[in-house]
Amino acid sequence: MKKLPARELGVGLVLFVLVLAVQLANPAFLRPENVRDLLIQCAPFAIMACGMTFVIILGEIDISVGSMAGLLAAALGTWASPSHGGRPLLDCVFGVLFLGLALGLVNGLLVVFARVPSIVATLGMLTVLRGVTELVLHGEWVTDLPPFIRQLGIGVSGGVPNPVLVALLVVAVSITLASLTPWGRRVYAIGSNPEAAKVRGLPVKQVKLAAFALMGLLTGVAVLVSAPQLSVVESGYGTGWELFVVTCVVVGGVSITGGRGSLWGVLLGVALLSIIRTALIFLRLGDQASYWERAIQGVLILTAVLGDRVSARRRAEVGA
Repeated sequence: MKKLPARELGVGLVLFVLVLAVQLANPAFLRPENVRDLLIQCAPFAIMACGMTFVIILGEIDISVGSMAGLLAAALGTWASPSHGGRPLLDCVFGVLFLGLALGLVNGLLVVFARVPSIVATLGMLTVLRGVTELVLHGEWVTDLPPFIRQLGIGVSGGVPNPVLVALLVVAVSITLASLTPWGRRVYAIGSNPEAAKVRGLPVKQVKLAAFALMGLLTGVAVLVSAPQLSVVESGYGTGWELFVVTCVVVGGVSITGGRGSLWGVLLGVALLSIIRTALIFLRLGDQASYWERAIQGVLILTAVLGDRVSARRRAEVGA
């Protein structure tokens, strides 16, 4: 079995220490019901982090995923609500997945063919999608989600909560895609050296377009298992998700400049950030918890990026 790099091992150690500290501070932390809730909380971010991993390994980024999730949730609510669309389950599911895929393709087309830097393209999409969400909901909340939609988020299959089950499936498929398929190997090759990849004849544009499309599709999957957990759908849904997901990926050891990283490390990053969020709640910080969470996310991103730069310099010095 391949050993985890030092970054992933470090994240795992921090995760272990954090869990131990929170458990000592509050013995209720590792109760089965709390662990179950934590896994359900992690599920949508683990799903989205899988897609973001491929995008960042390619040397790109997608900061529109929070707004994309908001629009997809609004679409799901209006399509499923009896007072709006009242559509059947399969129509709603495939509609959300198709819309997510289409939005991801739009991001990919802007980056690959219009040659807009991904940070600029997805920043523009972030703003556009949030505005479209406001138009779709007209400032109102969708409050009458039917039971068959709610079951996507709160139901249980074989004793496992549906969000966790879907997340496990997405993670398994993503790991297989990254490590056992030609497309996954091309992602790493292109991210490591885009110019060399072009010289070798690798389909750089197609791979990048597929990665952005996959990001949109997985955002749709995440919405299907998370939005129905709530009794309402409102326009602020998904706000801040982009920062959380990017932080999980970068802290998990994926190089922000592309070419390096693993999904195993990303999963550790998701667990770490989710437990930090839960720990802040256990500390009873009230309204200040969200401020502390954003501050910690910012510090973790800066630390991860600086660590990545130091590692890159060391590798360059060894190579020289």
